[in-house]
Amino acid sequence: MQASVHEFDPATAAGSVLLDNGRRLLFSPEAFAQSRLRLLRPGQRVTIDVVDDHIVALRIVGI
Repeated sequence: MQASVHEFDPATAAGSVLLDNGRRLLFSPEAFAQSRLRLLRPGQRVTIDVVDDHIVALRIVGI
């Protein structure tokens, strides 16, 4: 599923994304750690893996 980064706090590595339908989902530092990324910026498109309404992994679209 794809979404856009809504917020990202580099100090805590937590944030949120907006789904294309406008729904906001939070992601934990653990989910961000799975991405092996160093930073996300608002508006950036990501692919997310969701289990029981919780994001478990994020990836940059196209990578």
